[in-house]
Amino acid sequence: MNGRSYRGMSAEERLAERRERLITAAYTLYSDPGFPETTIEKLCAAARISNRAFYECFSGRNELLQAVHDRCVQETLLSVSKSIEQAPDTLLSRVEAGIAGYIGFVTEDRRRARIMHLEVRRAGDCLTRSRQQAVAAFSQIIAANVFDLPGAAKANQRLLALGMIGAIQELLIEWVLADDPPAVDHLISTAVHIFYRSFVT
Repeated sequence: MNGRSYRGMSAEERLAERRERLITAAYTLYSDPGFPETTIEKLCAAARISNRAFYECFSGRNELLQAVHDRCVQETLLSVSKSIEQAPDTLLSRVEAGIAGYIGFVTEDRRRARIMHLEVRRAGDCLTRSRQQAVAAFSQIIAANVFDLPGAAKANQRLLALGMIGAIQELLIEWVLADDPPAVDHLISTAVHIFYRSFVT
């Protein structure tokens, strides 16, 4: 039975298609009304699958949030890397390109910003590892594209990178939660100012 096709789809293809529908549903529901408020029943209704089918795809809401968060992170990493690659080979240009690439891409879709910077925290300890992996990945981008350039600070570069990532996260949380959110270009210019003052000798 496991290898038979149904409506032209193999069992593996049906499973992948259901997972994708759940990820799509979670992307919207986990951002509004939010992760704590979203039940498995709501997810299944939005994805048009049964509760049984849900558990064939994911062990629970936490694993689904991890899948959504990981995808958001990977898409953002690609955007940031592309922005930096296209920038002139100077410290300020790379800083501006990387920050604009990150903040610009994340804020293109409020759902992405909310999941990456708010709901992942509301989920508690279950997403700690995913958060740490995301921070490590963005720290590596900073190290690979900034620290080797003339003028970059030679202090504890890992701590500088962590501090910069934390500052950007807080700026984006403010953007998500504020009744009158700051303009995206103001977020970018503020982050560039903090970054440049921290990283330039």
